[in-house]
Amino acid sequence: MTEKLFYKDSHMQMFQAIVQECCKDGENYKIRLDRTAFFPEGGGQYADHGTLNEYEVHDVQEKQGDVWHYTSHPFEAGDVVEGKIDRQERFEKMQQHTGEHIISGLVHARFGYNNVGFHLGDDSCTMDFDGEISKEELAEIEWKANEAVVKNLEVQVTYPSKEELENIAYRSKIEIEGQIRIVTIPGYDVCACCAPHVKTTGEIGQIKLTNAQRYKGGVRITMLCGFRALCDYRKKLSATRQISASLCAKENETAEAVERLKEENNALKQELDRQKKMLLEYKVKEVDSTQKIVCLFEEGLDGEGPRFLMNQVLEKQHDICAVFNRQPETSEEGMLSYRYVIGSKTLDMRLLVKELNSQFRGRGGGKPEMVQGSLFGDEESLRGWIQEKGEALRNE
Repeated sequence: MTEKLFYKDSHMQMFQAIVQECCKDGENYKIRLDRTAFFPEGGGQYADHGTLNEYEVHDVQEKQGDVWHYTSHPFEAGDVVEGKIDRQERFEKMQQHTGEHIISGLVHARFGYNNVGFHLGDDSCTMDFDGEISKEELAEIEWKANEAVVKNLEVQVTYPSKEELENIAYRSKIEIEGQIRIVTIPGYDVCACCAPHVKTTGEIGQIKLTNAQRYKGGVRITMLCGFRALCDYRKKLSATRQISASLCAKENETAEAVERLKEENNALKQELDRQKKMLLEYKVKEVDSTQKIVCLFEEGLDGEGPRFLMNQVLEKQHDICAVFNRQPETSEEGMLSYRYVIGSKTLDMRLLVKELNSQFRGRGGGKPEMVQGSLFGDEESLRGWIQEKGEALRNE
């Protein structure tokens, strides 16, 4: 079995080892060493990255106690290699994982909830608990977790015997065979865990719970610790400053400024809608009152505009009104695209729409009094078709 140096010193960056075996693995190679400081993927945590003799190690997996390193370069059995860990990545992961222990321990102690899921990714860390927690309760947990950081407690690692384990109350998500490794943060958590951790809680840095959402009857919490929390703060501060400058508001008053801007925007939208309806009403007045079938071609109508225009025309005692609203796209043959709405108070428009869609490559449908959809065509052809079919329908 591979000697796991990360258990002896989680801060180890460089080590020397002897190649025990090298096998072809697709286009790459997998290498087994007599010892390693690379932590393999497991326990919700992705593998360490780094190099072996300057060749990139892009994955590390453990199988039956042996740790395999995946690289693009082969080695010979007996070669002495120098391994180098991506220290920044390793340290960030240790910060997150140790922070997770504190949060999980606090949640378990207060609510009795179990951590039933843990995922440590490249930029975030999530924890799943089998019970719901309010925002106010999470804020209290976060505060207590940061108190644990300030205390700079020693993170203790022990390997108790089976007899000793019987007298230890510890958390564990799975049944573990063989020697159990216990990670203890005094006063906060006792948990079976195989991952590297920081040596003292002070190394975690700030613990920040950035999101919480209901998940499978419980809650999923997103957490950032240490340098990840600092990077997140910098990004949000930069965004807040940009918003502050754009709104001419103080940084701590941007939320109120955005709310005022939202209210102003809503008021302007309402006024714009009123103005648009007035323009459409003027357009209706220009329609020849003797026409029984009205066909209008518009551009730029949005929302309820086409339907509003159609209804206004029908209120003037016209039998049929068709509104074609020009769209920006065209067909492969260069035909124009329209959204249509066609209505009548006395005739069944469903008798028109099926044939209309077939004639002009359209899609749509509706009720007797109104149909709507989209099609491709040109103004002259559409106007002529509506007039012809509309008259035929009126005369039936």
